[in-house]
Amino acid sequence: MAEHTSSSIIIDAAPAEVMAVISDFDRYPEWTGEVKQAEVVSRDDEGRAEQVRLVLDAGAIKDDHTLAYTWNGRDEVSWTLVKSQMLRAIDGSYTLRPVDGGRTEVTYRLTVDVKIPMLGMIKRKAEKVIIDRALDGLKKRVESGTAA
Repeated sequence: MAEHTSSSIIIDAAPAEVMAVISDFDRYPEWTGEVKQAEVVSRDDEGRAEQVRLVLDAGAIKDDHTLAYTWNGRDEVSWTLVKSQMLRAIDGSYTLRPVDGGRTEVTYRLTVDVKIPMLGMIKRKAEKVIIDRALDGLKKRVESGTAA
């Protein structure tokens, strides 16, 4: 599980605007291609999601799973697997960094381990597809101004 996949994108919006979209789990099915359903199961004292149930359809990876979220300040969120039908583990994070012109660099890191045998190369490719689609969807969502 030491290997991970990561990618970054620049979004034409401030970090707070980007994090508002990232933290609005109920609306994930509107802009993420793979998430078909999202339900916040529990929240922390600040109202941020602590556990979220997600129904995922990412081609080779279809699953109904629950993730635990950890918020590190206002510019980073990470998650780990609580329970799943198909996944053994999923660890990921979004890290936001302000850049010139009021823009934000978003870095998405992801490590997925499935219960069925799968070559590492295929897992990395699936991770890359999930990350790229998520970053593209996030960029379009934030920049379109349709965020809550």
